Amino acid sequence: MALAELYTQYNRVWIPDDEEVWQSAEITKNYKAGDRFLHVQLEDGTELNYPVDPAALPPLRNPDILVGENDLTALSYLHEPAVLHNLKVRFVESKLIYTYSGIILVAINPYKPLPIYGDAIIHAYSGQNMGDMDPHIFAVAEEAYKQMARNNKNQSIIVSGESGAGKTVSARYTMRYFATVSKSSSNAHVEDKVLASNPITEAVGNAKTTRNDNSSRFGKYTEISFDACYQIIGANMRTYLLEKSRVVFQSENERNYHIFYQLCASAMQPEFKHLKLGSAEEFNYTRMGGSTVIEGVDDRANMMETQKTFDLLGLKVDFQMDAFKMLAAILHLGNVEITAVGDDRSSISLEDKHLDIFCELLDLNCSKMAQWLCHRKIITTSETVIKPMTRAQAVNARDALAKKIYSHLFDFIVERINQALQYPGKQHTFIGVLDIYGFETFDVNSFEQFCINYANEKLQQQFNLHVFKLEQEEYMKEDIPWTLIDFYDNQPVIDLIEAKMGILELLDEECLLPHGTDENWLLKLYNNFVNKNTLFEKPRMSNTSFIVQHFADKVEYKCEGFLEKNRDTVHEVLIEILKESKFHLCANFFQDNPVSVSPFSSTVSIKSARPVLKAPNKQLRMTVGNKFRSSLSLLMVTLNATTPHYVRCIKPNDDKLPFEFDSKRVAQQLRACGVLETIRISAQSYPSRWTYIEFFSRYSILMTQQELSINDKKQICTTVLQRLIQDHNQYQFGRTKIFFRAGQVAYLEKLRSDKLRHACITIQKSVRGWLQRKKFLRVRQAATTIQQYFRGQRTIRQAVTARTLKETWAAIIIQKYCRGYLVRRLFQLIHVAAITIQAYTRGFLARKKYQKMLEEHKAVILQKYARAWLARRRFQNIRRFVLNIQLSYRVQQLQKKIEEQNRENHGLLERLTSLASTHMNDVDTIQKLELDLEKLTVQKRTSEEKGKKYKEDTEEKILKLENRNKELQEQKGMLEIKLQEKTEEMKEKMDDLTQQLFRDVQKEENQRIILEKNFQNQKQGYEKEIELLKGEIKVLKEEKTELQHQIQQEIVIQDGLKMEVGQLTKQAQKIPELQKEIELLQNQKLDVEKQAQSQKRELREKMSEVTTQLLESYDLEDVRSRLSTEDLEHLNEDGELWFAYEGLKKATRVMESHFQSQKEIYEKEIEGLNFKVEHLSQDINHLQKLFREENDINDGIRLEVSRLTSENLVIPDLKQQISELENQKLDLENRLQEQTVKLKDMSNRLHYEPEGDRTQLRINEAQNETDIKAKERLKVTTQEIVGLSNGLMQDEIQDEVQSKIRQEMTRLTVENMDLEEKLDMKDRIIKKLEDQIKTLTKAIEKTETPVPSLSKEYVGMMEYKKEDEERIIQNLILDLKPRGVVVNMIPGLPAHILFMCVRYADYLNDADMLKSFMNVTIDGIKQVVKQHSEDFEMLSFWLSNTYYFLNCLKQYSGEEEFMKCNTPHQNKNCLKHFDLSEYRQVLSDLAIRIYHQFITVMENNIQPMIVPGMLEYESLQGISGLKPTGFRKRSSSIDDTDTYTMTSILQQLSYFYSTMCQNGLDSELLKQAVKQLFFLIGAITLNSLFLRKDMCSCRKGMQIRCNISYLEEWLKDKNLQSSNAKETLEPLSQAAWLLQVKKITDDDAKEICEHCTSLSTVQIVKILNSYTPIDDFEKRVTPAFVRKVQGMLNNREDVPQLMLDTKYLFQVTFPFTPSPHALEMIQVPSSFKLGFLTRV
Repeated sequence: MALAELYTQYNRVWIPDDEEVWQSAEITKNYKAGDRFLHVQLEDGTELNYPVDPAALPPLRNPDILVGENDLTALSYLHEPAVLHNLKVRFVESKLIYTYSGIILVAINPYKPLPIYGDAIIHAYSGQNMGDMDPHIFAVAEEAYKQMARNNKNQSIIVSGESGAGKTVSARYTMRYFATVSKSSSNAHVEDKVLASNPITEAVGNAKTTRNDNSSRFGKYTEISFDACYQIIGANMRTYLLEKSRVVFQSENERNYHIFYQLCASAMQPEFKHLKLGSAEEFNYTRMGGSTVIEGVDDRANMMETQKTFDLLGLKVDFQMDAFKMLAAILHLGNVEITAVGDDRSSISLEDKHLDIFCELLDLNCSKMAQWLCHRKIITTSETVIKPMTRAQAVNARDALAKKIYSHLFDFIVERINQALQYPGKQHTFIGVLDIYGFETFDVNSFEQFCINYANEKLQQQFNLHVFKLEQEEYMKEDIPWTLIDFYDNQPVIDLIEAKMGILELLDEECLLPHGTDENWLLKLYNNFVNKNTLFEKPRMSNTSFIVQHFADKVEYKCEGFLEKNRDTVHEVLIEILKESKFHLCANFFQDNPVSVSPFSSTVSIKSARPVLKAPNKQLRMTVGNKFRSSLSLLMVTLNATTPHYVRCIKPNDDKLPFEFDSKRVAQQLRACGVLETIRISAQSYPSRWTYIEFFSRYSILMTQQELSINDKKQICTTVLQRLIQDHNQYQFGRTKIFFRAGQVAYLEKLRSDKLRHACITIQKSVRGWLQRKKFLRVRQAATTIQQYFRGQRTIRQAVTARTLKETWAAIIIQKYCRGYLVRRLFQLIHVAAITIQAYTRGFLARKKYQKMLEEHKAVILQKYARAWLARRRFQNIRRFVLNIQLSYRVQQLQKKIEEQNRENHGLLERLTSLASTHMNDVDTIQKLELDLEKLTVQKRTSEEKGKKYKEDTEEKILKLENRNKELQEQKGMLEIKLQEKTEEMKEKMDDLTQQLFRDVQKEENQRIILEKNFQNQKQGYEKEIELLKGEIKVLKEEKTELQHQIQQEIVIQDGLKMEVGQLTKQAQKIPELQKEIELLQNQKLDVEKQAQSQKRELREKMSEVTTQLLESYDLEDVRSRLSTEDLEHLNEDGELWFAYEGLKKATRVMESHFQSQKEIYEKEIEGLNFKVEHLSQDINHLQKLFREENDINDGIRLEVSRLTSENLVIPDLKQQISELENQKLDLENRLQEQTVKLKDMSNRLHYEPEGDRTQLRINEAQNETDIKAKERLKVTTQEIVGLSNGLMQDEIQDEVQSKIRQEMTRLTVENMDLEEKLDMKDRIIKKLEDQIKTLTKAIEKTETPVPSLSKEYVGMMEYKKEDEERIIQNLILDLKPRGVVVNMIPGLPAHILFMCVRYADYLNDADMLKSFMNVTIDGIKQVVKQHSEDFEMLSFWLSNTYYFLNCLKQYSGEEEFMKCNTPHQNKNCLKHFDLSEYRQVLSDLAIRIYHQFITVMENNIQPMIVPGMLEYESLQGISGLKPTGFRKRSSSIDDTDTYTMTSILQQLSYFYSTMCQNGLDSELLKQAVKQLFFLIGAITLNSLFLRKDMCSCRKGMQIRCNISYLEEWLKDKNLQSSNAKETLEPLSQAAWLLQVKKITDDDAKEICEHCTSLSTVQIVKILNSYTPIDDFEKRVTPAFVRKVQGMLNNREDVPQLMLDTKYLFQVTFPFTPSPHALEMIQVPSSFKLGFLTRV
């Protein structure tokens, strides 16, 4: 579509205007191509034929729906008037100072404090995407912080603008944001130090100007350093181009730097008196501008703040005083009087007070200073000339010295600040904040403005390149063909300034010349650039100026003072005097190589951009321009290495008026700061960008039904656009967005509004037609009715005559009598019928009543006997149940003991197997020794054979061989006594001797006689030893036979054990039969009861018969004659009472006799049942005895096995030990028999002595413990025996015996396993019986008469030992899991158990024990809360238990106020000896701490859901409309849906509620928690609404109201209306109402003021200003209406705070709720693992 086609009637355009820059006009006639004029009407009604150029038509105005957008790039028409108008609407009408323009944040100075910078705002923007919230400086800071954390890349925030535009404040807020959101965990307070650097730099670098009361007179780049966790660790500051001339000169209504006025205001303070200062009006350097005071600023208070920040940075008082001395010296130097002496000389009096003070402060030579301030030294090659100076030259020298001192002091303070902000660790990333002057143009522009504009040229170039790069990346990301966009490149003007032979280089060259002047330099500029460079011009009317065409505007510079400011020189003699100063700070400033006051320069690579100057040298001295160019180049390198973020500060007017918009000034600044350049670059391509979801939602009204049937929304958008816009070059389809050229969105909006207008006309047509038809039908019906009545009246008048009247009257009389007769006849019939019915009815009721009386009389008699029978039956059931319970209890105790014995059997069996394995090893070693012995025997035999042969040959050889063989036998015997190793050695010796024997036979023939003698002696000794060994072998054989005999006896014993085990199994099998017998007995008992009932009935009948017979048998008169008159007076007339009495007496005797007989029968049955019960108990005891005997026998077997493994050498000792064991065994059997007897006695006293039963059980348990100890002693003895048997040898017979024993043990083990399985079966049966008993006891408890309890009466205490405290805390607090506790359990059970332990310590009157337990309990709760600080369920559980524990301490404290609701029994359980009020306070504080952590966890869980669910989610589908949000918005996709919905919030709330209820949290605490959550939901939603202008619409108000209703419904469903949670949503509810209500008339304003009582004035005005229509049919809130509402609300006293404090916590109260649970009834579940505790 051609752009010219949009110039139709009713569209609006912008035309230039001298006052407002641009003026809006409405087209009154369609424009046609070729027309010379455009017919328009101005807003004031003026008709105008505006001449136009067809090639350059006036810019079109955006639709009203797009006016006031957050992002200028969202506008359909992007041009200067649209930008200017959008900013004006937002600033003036909506009071919004921030607006996005692509990547730029435009910030307009409101000249008024706004409540949009609090911590609540910071937290609201933290973590949010940049397009989700309204534009804000915090959003830019959050984006920089997020990109740094996400990409690990350094960031920069470039803040620029004119003086007074708010740069310093914006930079300060960004630094405050970083300090708030990235607080480090250390205690170094680095963030506070970073923020503290601002007041100091502002004091020494800021001053009041005509444009700004706090204008920064230097550029500053602050690098905020972050570690790997993205927490601030330090900072570094670089400064640029301090305005030194302000020290000595200020224009009218301006001031010097703030620090001077702060010093003067504090001059009377004791610490500053030595500076000898006065008021600011007394010093030339501070009174020059004529304005020493700033309205609303307290310089003295600011001085105190400056000192505090010095202290915070660690700059000591000595340093501060040195700096203040330098500043005071500068002020005194400015007051030094220089008098003119003639025309070419000047002088200073040595008596000048200020000169003396100056020299005193800096410790200088006063006479030298006075001389050289008025003279200068000129050094030539041949001589040195001292030349006097004129007064003007001397004044300039004095001022130059003051500027030089201040410049050095400023650099020194910045260096010390950097030193204070240095960091020990390694910098991971940083964010730089650049606060630098914007483009400046004044009436007179000098060297400072030239440097400032040069810096802005460099920044603009970097900005243009960055914008171009981002635009290219956006196109490539969306896969759209990239076309080269032409943008302004200011490289030529930069080359003009800084290139070779450029302006700065020519300036430096002129400065090097001794006689260089500004005029000569300007002449060089004219010669080099005039008519040669289009960017350089010569003014027509001036020869002392030049013009440079900057990117923003043309600027004319005066050349006067350029050289002097660029040189920035001070006379060398004055420098030498300052070098000689004894004041170390002053002397250090002017040294050739100044000594750094700190090692900071070695640790931080980036220093101040203004380093301390070296001694002046004409050849090496750097000029100001050269230094500034170098520092600027370094800055550009830094910025190019970071990701930049731009903030452009705009000054709305020059008069500092709040929310006043000067269009001319703003337009000028927009051109200068690059905003319009961004718009121009965007407008050249596709400026409007919509996601597919936004386009579909907005323009679905233009889609056909066929198009809407397509499932793919992206395809729908493509089809619709191709149909609506024929020129496909006007849009492009990206991956996630649609790109439109300028004007296309406005065209789509026109089509949409036309469609809506046509639909409205159709609706209006139909409605109006329906109304007219309805009105016509109503009129026609009225006319018909009128006609009907009129015609009837006329007919009546025509028909009435005298005859007709008489006939009519006669007919009426006849009708009267006839009707009367008929009615009387009917009445008579009804009367007769009614009487008959009443008679029958009354008779029926009387008979029914009589029958009922009879039935009731009989029923009473039946009830009497039935209730008696029920009482007896109930008693019998109770007794039977008690017996079953006792039986089950004893069975359970036996089962436990059997299990313990089985465990011991398993342990012994394992030990037996280990002993068997060791025995096998010993047998193997013995077998090896026997084999060696056999080998030696064979060798002996061979040797003997050889000896015989040798003896036959020669007797000498035989004797010798026998001698050697006997020696070998002796060695063999020694080897047998010793170990196997010696045996092997003897073998080797024997072989050696044998070989030696054969070798030395001939040699030893001579010694044969001597050897024979020796052989005979040795032979006799060996024979004696052999005889001894044979005797020992006989003894061993005898002992072996005895052992065999004993083994046979053991086998017999084992056979007996087998038989007993068989009997045990048979008796165990009898248990089910016994149970069946019990059931048969119960059935028989029921049958007997039934027979008793039938007998009772028969007795009743017999009793009635006997009574009647008695009555008939007595003579009435005889009875009366026997009675006295007095007795007869008590009888009635017929004597019925007496006879009834006598009959009853007789019947009673009969009944008594019958009942007596029946009672005897019942007692016999009960005795039989008791006998059976006793028989069962005896069987059980017998089973128990058998099991114990089996265990004892097993122990005996184990002892016997260990005994058989012993060695032959210790057999007597073993026999003695075995006899001792047998004696112990007999003792144990005797004890078991005694216990069996006692158990029988106890069973006999079962029904009569329950307490004795319990004591007997305890005695049995103690006896069992002694038995266990005895068994342990037996085990120890067995182990000792086994230890003795480890090193001895056994014979073959012992091996066989032990193998048999092993076989028997394995068989017994198998049988034991079978028995264990059978016992397990019995356990399951017993458990089933126990369950049945439990159900029966519950049924008994529900009956009317209570059952007398046979259980022990507990007193509600838990007995524990002090060493068990850690186990209690570990099991009951640290290891306890809430999910396993809360089901089917009383609330706060752990708390009650803890208190029962406290009661026990109090009962013992042990203060140390009680104190220790309370301390470990509190520490345990703290520990579990700390370990699970993010676990909601655990916090809820322990909040509940801490609360119950606290209430228990109060309830049982003995104080009257807490005992009012106690039962008498609970009052008995109160603490007796200690007052725990101090611990109650500690627990209360702990509960509050847990509650706060509990609330924090809930808030952290639900907080991410609130804004998406409450504000963004559409509960009412289809009523919201979307608008484009420009460059700054979330990336969206086709299927983009919110993660959280309103349902998510409700589900989370339900989860919180159910968990708190399950954990038994008190209802009042639960209500307080819900109230806190609802406050958080309302506060976060409302805060987000305040910061999101796109959400402030009527439809969004409906959505919010719907969501609030869901929350209210949830409260109603959970019965929490009394929690006051609904009231916390009142501000949000009123805000939703405010969005929906009409906002036009005075009545509307009054209604708003009356209704919105929960919203502050600031909040109401914010919502009204932010109200944004979604459609063209909605109207904006006019500024007049907002002012009207604001005026009505002025009288309201409320806090001028915009944001609600989401961190606010309502005061929590813990109400005292006494526990209804009796302590003595509380039982400890086994899952708590607290078996070591005992209920007392």
